[in-house]
Amino acid sequence: MTVSDADLRIGTSGWNYPSGKGTWNGVFYPPSRGRAKTFDELSFYAEHFNTVEVNSTFYGQPRADVTRKWAGRTPAGFDFSVKLYRKFTHPKMVEHEPATVFDIDEFKRGIDPLASAGKLGALLAQFPPSFKSDAASLEYLNGLLEAFRGYELAVELRHRSWSDAFAETLSLLKAHGAAFVQIDEPKFKLSIAQNQLPNIPTFYYMRLHGRNAAQWWQHEKSEDRYNYLYSEEEIGEFVETISAARAIVKKAYVYTNNHFSAKSVANAQMIKKQLGVLEEKDHADGGPGGHGVRART
Repeated sequence: MTVSDADLRIGTSGWNYPSGKGTWNGVFYPPSRGRAKTFDELSFYAEHFNTVEVNSTFYGQPRADVTRKWAGRTPAGFDFSVKLYRKFTHPKMVEHEPATVFDIDEFKRGIDPLASAGKLGALLAQFPPSFKSDAASLEYLNGLLEAFRGYELAVELRHRSWSDAFAETLSLLKAHGAAFVQIDEPKFKLSIAQNQLPNIPTFYYMRLHGRNAAQWWQHEKSEDRYNYLYSEEEIGEFVETISAARAIVKKAYVYTNNHFSAKSVANAQMIKKQLGVLEEKDHADGGPGGHGVRART
């Protein structure tokens, strides 16, 4: 079964990058914000893409008053995929405090306006490279998946131990209807292997982080690791995989996270072009931004 273009979601990881060398201002958004105080980045973004991956919820619990405004600033059919709060996946970053039932309920309350508006995509559980496959981790992951049962949950695992035990990993995810996130990033000795095609028939989830190996672990600013622009040929490889996945799943999410200087915008647009799903506005404008702007290299 082939899904329609309406069920193919292509966008970027985040939409607000106002500062630093990798700012989107003047690349995707107008260069001067002082002369455009009423400019709405999210509404502008939603004119070009039908989904976005929210990363801000990794750093703090989502708030219902904020997500309600997000829903109101985007058109019907727009999806927000939301990254889980780091307390659920990176407990060592939050003073070693384990997540509680209250934390889970608070997160759910925060995203409820998106769900009520029909604009909630998948929930992303992104685990750190240090999260290895062992009895304790399997038990924890099983509990987290159970806690968010009823939501589309995509799980990003990055340590090789999970792919060394692929059968066990995929069996656990399948039991909860969770998607195994397909990631592209610099590969190192302990990097997880990818199997590319969907592990469940309901939805597919792909994230492209870039291939800036030189600055992945050693960089001046955290944004530097995402300073990478995929070539047309590299994008073509992903398009082949996405096309194959679309014949299997009901819905597919594809997010570009190489956000430095809006390179994620350029690559997401390249994916849309190669798949033949550019909107009329994109054709008329010459690309995102309305001025034929391309990401700085």
